[in-house]
Amino acid sequence: MSIYPTRTAVQLTLAGLLAAAAGVVFRVPDLVLWGGSVAVGVAFARAVTLLSVLRIRSAGFEMLWPDARRVVSMSRGETIELRAEVRNRDTLAARYDKLRVIASPALECTIEPRAGEVKATGSVELKVRVRALRAGFHGIHGLALEVRGAPGLFEVPLTFANPYGIEVLPHPSGFALGTAVGGRSQTVTVSGRSSGRRGDGTELRELRDLAPGDSFRRIAWKASARRGKLMTRELEREEHDVVLLVLDASVELWAGAVGEAPLDAAIDAVASLAQHHLVRGDRVGLRIIAARGLADVPVEGGRRQLVAITRALLDHTGVIDADRSGWSEMDVAVQVAEHLRPIDPRGLRDLRRGRLDRLAERAASARRDAPFARPVPAGFTETDAELRRYVASFGLNGPPRAESERERTNMRVSELLSTLTSVKPQRPSVVHVVAPPPLPHAVDSLRTAVRMLRRKGTIVRWSTPPLAGGLTLPPSQSEDAIERADIDEVAEPLPNADTFGALRRATEARAWVTTKKGEALLRSLGVKVSRGARP
Repeated sequence: MSIYPTRTAVQLTLAGLLAAAAGVVFRVPDLVLWGGSVAVGVAFARAVTLLSVLRIRSAGFEMLWPDARRVVSMSRGETIELRAEVRNRDTLAARYDKLRVIASPALECTIEPRAGEVKATGSVELKVRVRALRAGFHGIHGLALEVRGAPGLFEVPLTFANPYGIEVLPHPSGFALGTAVGGRSQTVTVSGRSSGRRGDGTELRELRDLAPGDSFRRIAWKASARRGKLMTRELEREEHDVVLLVLDASVELWAGAVGEAPLDAAIDAVASLAQHHLVRGDRVGLRIIAARGLADVPVEGGRRQLVAITRALLDHTGVIDADRSGWSEMDVAVQVAEHLRPIDPRGLRDLRRGRLDRLAERAASARRDAPFARPVPAGFTETDAELRRYVASFGLNGPPRAESERERTNMRVSELLSTLTSVKPQRPSVVHVVAPPPLPHAVDSLRTAVRMLRRKGTIVRWSTPPLAGGLTLPPSQSEDAIERADIDEVAEPLPNADTFGALRRATEARAWVTTKKGEALLRSLGVKVSRGARP
């Protein structure tokens, strides 16, 4: 258990020690006694605080979620309110201060009230407001509060490990999956046909004068008799597109502020395109590509296909896999141990340091209480894969890998477009790529693939996400942040706001120029380019 002195405790201790030292130097016994009594009083206050916290924990000071659910789904950008309850089973009241939510960085959480008192054998209801910033599987890992001693000299953080899962859907998919569907067929309600073209069919398009070359079988004899001239029936056939969506999920696209990274916008764009085409009755498939192929959703139609595409976007665009994560095997082990210690009944006290295999076994047994059931990610070893599965199941988020995947991703996109020319059963009529513009040296292979697709009658479209959307200024150092900082920590000087503003404008200008050049290059290849998710 950790006990942290407040600024008042530090100042009193220093004053007592200085007074005692001055009394010894100047041979003033009263000053020595006064300084020593102050230091003893601070030590006594620490002991009282420690005993009070031990009593609270042994009596059963706990946090509960009154709702029986442990997972809730919401759309990106949406705000929901959860209820939590802090119970005090002791016979004495307990005061708490600086209550805060321990949650994934992709969730913006606020809680009320942040300070108060829990009466003896009573409880306090809390309101937790959660705003989703990024699509994926995220977790609220618990609450942390600081119990103050009687004189307010020491603070003891108490962490309640009570995980709650937040499944954040892309904004368009979250809206569509929450709406009614077309009757017992369980398919998305079709609002209209994709297109009606002339040809053999059953629907009458128009009646027109007979023209040279028209088949006599299509002559409308009754209409011709009424009008006194030969009329022919123009029929139409209903056509639906076969659409393949291709998403570039390179790790560098996660750069930027949470919720404003290029890949955040790209995921929403793919979800919007999938919903648009499925509602029109088209058949849609999805390929997620980075340095390797991440996901392949076969071409299908209906509501179930929208669910499958949304699930693939959530499962395969993250950075849990070892080749996409910035965490090494030891980093993952440290994160699992810190998260597992409050959950484990023995607090991991019986585990020896460095025994990652034993830690993985304990994590596998604790995963039964996880809010999410996730597949095994790719790991360096079997132990690392099991630890990463624990991280994914509880909604822990790590940093992306620092190495760029841009060149390998461009090569993968070109290879994918080349292979589509030989697909016969369900050759796509539309290929929509959601990715930044390709690098200049990757244009030759892309030009060949696009030319072959166009010869086969396939339309190639390209949507570019904003590259500089995640660039934000750092927050100013507030007084609360200074109070939470360590006393010995020396903050490095930061550039002022004007310097950051100039850097931001320069970065955005460079990204804008790069994007414009790439879009012009794509148009020269015959690719239809658009910003965002316009079909």
